[in-house]
Amino acid sequence: MSDKAAQVKIHGSGAKYWKVLLAELVRDRYLYLLLLPGLAYFLVFKYLPMFGILISFEDYVPYSGVLGSQWVGLKWFSYFFSFPAWLTYLKNTLILSFMNIVLYFPAPIILALLLNEMRSLHYKKILQTLLYVPHFISIVIVVSITFVMFGPSGIVYRLTQQILGAPINYMGSPYTFRWMIIGQTIWKETGWGTIIFLAALTNVDTQLYEAAMVDGAGRLRRLWHITLPAIRSTIVLMLILRMGSVLDTGYDHLILMTNPLNYDVSRTLDVFVYQQGIQSGKFSYASAIGLMKAVVSVSMVIGSNKIAHALGEQGLY
Repeated sequence: MSDKAAQVKIHGSGAKYWKVLLAELVRDRYLYLLLLPGLAYFLVFKYLPMFGILISFEDYVPYSGVLGSQWVGLKWFSYFFSFPAWLTYLKNTLILSFMNIVLYFPAPIILALLLNEMRSLHYKKILQTLLYVPHFISIVIVVSITFVMFGPSGIVYRLTQQILGAPINYMGSPYTFRWMIIGQTIWKETGWGTIIFLAALTNVDTQLYEAAMVDGAGRLRRLWHITLPAIRSTIVLMLILRMGSVLDTGYDHLILMTNPLNYDVSRTLDVFVYQQGIQSGKFSYASAIGLMKAVVSVSMVIGSNKIAHALGEQGLY
């Protein structure tokens, strides 16, 4: 076949491809219309703000704007690593993230498995509703409830004093601070986190359970050999996504719980970004730290996905 004939064939196949694509778009036009709000959200709130990353490399002045500010290159990055306490902020962040992964991440999975074992659909729905409610409570209210219960005049504080003979300063001790943060997170978000795992459990073939019961498998064996393998891919996927926020601890929660007695353990990267960007007005400095966090997060997602593929799992992509 000559080159001219090959070009004609390629052009013809290309025209046919676009014709088929246009026909599919017309056929499924209402489905694609449903995508528009989501695409608009990510475009406006996720992609367009990326233009602001430029201020990480500038000495940003609001009156001059992004394009009018002086370019300083990697000044703010080197300035952060020359800051004496940056290791303390990083250590506190990693400790909280590690505790989050070890203690909070399995909680929705365990709770979903327990809910799945309930035979009464009526009580199961009531319990699910009660478990979802804390997610909709503001973190300010959660911290307020914690202060009422664990503060010097709280019931938990008094019970501890009566049982142990000496009070425990739950709200001021640096040794209890991280456990309080994780405990609040588990109480607030565990029920909401079960939604995706309960959805995955609905795809488990009930005939597998029936066959296992015929073979004499008890409830624990059915859980271990049927239920968990069925949702393993979902667990791996959620863990990969969780690794993408390994440096995210949230500043609002920590700031509300911080006081002079636990300040040393409450200083995380998110709190530092808030202090430098909002309180001190160092927008370029705060953006540089945020950019470093984003790079690490993307690297963690890619690395976790590769590890998942190496272990035979489907992964994120």
